[in-house]
Amino acid sequence: MKYINELKGLVKHNIRDYGMYIALIVIMITFQILTNGLFMSSRNISNLLDSAGYIAVLAVGVMLVIVIRHIDLSIGFLAGFLGALAAILLMQFGMPVFIVIPIILILGICAGSVTGFLVAKVGIPAFVATLAGWLIYRGAILLATEKSGTIIVDNDAFNAIGNGYIPSIAEVGGFHLLSLLLGLVGILFYIYSAITNRKNKIKYEFDVVSKPIFILQLLFVSGIMAYITWLLAGYNGFSWTVIIILVVVLVYHFITTKTVIGRHIYSVGSNPEAAHLTGINVSKITFLVFGSMGMLSALSGILFTARLQSATTTAGTLFELDAIAAAFVGGVSAAGGVGKVTGAVIGAIVMATLTNGMNLLGVGIAPQYMIRGGVLALAVIFDVMTRKQRA
Repeated sequence: MKYINELKGLVKHNIRDYGMYIALIVIMITFQILTNGLFMSSRNISNLLDSAGYIAVLAVGVMLVIVIRHIDLSIGFLAGFLGALAAILLMQFGMPVFIVIPIILILGICAGSVTGFLVAKVGIPAFVATLAGWLIYRGAILLATEKSGTIIVDNDAFNAIGNGYIPSIAEVGGFHLLSLLLGLVGILFYIYSAITNRKNKIKYEFDVVSKPIFILQLLFVSGIMAYITWLLAGYNGFSWTVIIILVVVLVYHFITTKTVIGRHIYSVGSNPEAAHLTGINVSKITFLVFGSMGMLSALSGILFTARLQSATTTAGTLFELDAIAAAFVGGVSAAGGVGKVTGAVIGAIVMATLTNGMNLLGVGIAPQYMIRGGVLALAVIFDVMTRKQRA
């Protein structure tokens, strides 16, 4: 009974973090039942994660923008434009992939830095500055694709980024060995990190959960990781899109939780005036966050163009709204100062899961938009209620 009460208290105290995971599991189980087992098939889960890739990458960036109390409406068409530019460099200029990708990422950083300069140095409200960017990049896409309307990308190396899978060393019982090994490494790394983090908290006399509850947490998360690995390894293994998402999550999770810049970002989001008084350069943090957002927009554009194997005039449409919705569903606070990288990615997967499941059930487009809007509204209501409880 003691451990049950402790577990209830743990969930209640961390409901903002755990709520999205619980919701995702409930949604997946529901669709699994309604589709007679089709939803959780290896092929469908692999396609679901690949389709969520470009939004997940954007969601990570826009989460940080919202954390510092700003917004970026330009990211969708910036992603679409840079994706189209990548297609032009590949097909019309014949440039190799290993040169095109760095160029596009650098251009994304430059675009984001311009927005950051307007917001941080000039003092233009982020809504206005990024709305101007929205219009500029929308026009830029139309100019880039005005001749043919669609630029077909006939480059296997580039297209593999959105549609390819990591090579398999061998197959064991129909499962990709390399994917299984990567999954095992990921589980071991998670266990090691969790144990190390617990030891450090105990060393500095922070509160930690009891050992049985901690072991239960390890088993639960490791079990989910093992199950997803098993599903993906049973199809074609990990896709390059999934690998890119994992790299983005690891890098940004490290930056936001283990570095001085990460602590400054959350300090600025919690209280910009107090952060300024403590010596934090608020303008610099704003500039860095928008520059990072530009780079992730470029990466998103690359993923989307590679997945479609083409650049179109409509690329980037509503990307920004999907990413913002994913960030809020993932637990970022509209008041700033609260949000996690993992939460933003889970939010993107939740939204992709809803779309995928409803498509399998044959739900029309109109009800899909209404349901997704309802989920977003519930996420924001949940944020407001939890903040009131803590206050």
